[in-house]
Amino acid sequence: MSRASLPWFVARRAAAMLLLLAILSFVVFSLLYIAPGSPEQALLGARQSSATVIESLRHQFHLDKPFLEQYWIWLRGAAHFDFGESVRTHQAVLTSIGDRVGMTAFLIVYAFVVSVGLGVPLGVLAAIRKRRAADRGVVALSLVGVSTPTFVSGVFLLYLLAVTLHVFPVFGAGGGFGDRLWHLTLPALALALATMALIVKITRTAMIGALGQDYVAFARARGVPEGRVVIRHALRNALVPIVTASGLTLTAIMTGTILVESTFALPGLGSLLLEAVQNKDLPMIQGIAVLLGALVIVINLVVDVVYAAIDPRIRFGAVSR
Repeated sequence: MSRASLPWFVARRAAAMLLLLAILSFVVFSLLYIAPGSPEQALLGARQSSATVIESLRHQFHLDKPFLEQYWIWLRGAAHFDFGESVRTHQAVLTSIGDRVGMTAFLIVYAFVVSVGLGVPLGVLAAIRKRRAADRGVVALSLVGVSTPTFVSGVFLLYLLAVTLHVFPVFGAGGGFGDRLWHLTLPALALALATMALIVKITRTAMIGALGQDYVAFARARGVPEGRVVIRHALRNALVPIVTASGLTLTAIMTGTILVESTFALPGLGSLLLEAVQNKDLPMIQGIAVLLGALVIVINLVVDVVYAAIDPRIRFGAVSR
């Protein structure tokens, strides 16, 4: 039997991710031609046009060249984070993204920490108290969270805690770290409520399976304290599905930020994407879509590496002969 090393495992995963990213970039670039009307009309949107403007636009976006050559030119620019200029503001796409990405990144990390920080302990509690009141309460709470759309929970939290009780601000992203933390608490909770249910469910199922294993029974028979049995033995061996669920949660939070930022009037990347869609700003849509897609692919690669490091049996290089 030979076992593949972790670097080889990472290299194979990275190669697959690069192929996926290349396919994604081709699909995103094709949006220019999938959009209704000609590429020139899609780029012009509702603006007035003339023969001179159209000719200038064709030259600027290389529309006078064959399709594959256009894609290659765009791909070379995208590889250097050059996605062209916004047709609405005439500002570089990357500059516009850079102005908004900080707030969105803060919100995503905040919501992820809340989701995992509450979801894992609640899942462990539900597994320990299986078929008891605590278990039923946690499961019911997670069902409510997963069945409630993000924008609905966002509006409810906004009305209850901001408009009615005046605990949190109604809108805005805040200034410094503490102020931003305060302003983004409600949006983070709205995102976490929808994604935490998956963490709770996976953690509960994995912990129930781990707690029923022989090594847990042996540890208890040796007099190991219950807290150590739960954390050191059961939870440690349940980490692989929890890490996988955490990766899925992070990608779900990224997509959910689009609606949440609109609900709370936050000037982030999600609202920028909605503005670009409303104004048919295709270069901006292409830039944001590629960057978000690349980030999702990187997150999946990191998850693969983490749970391969946790459990070496997942490194699919071992072959029995």
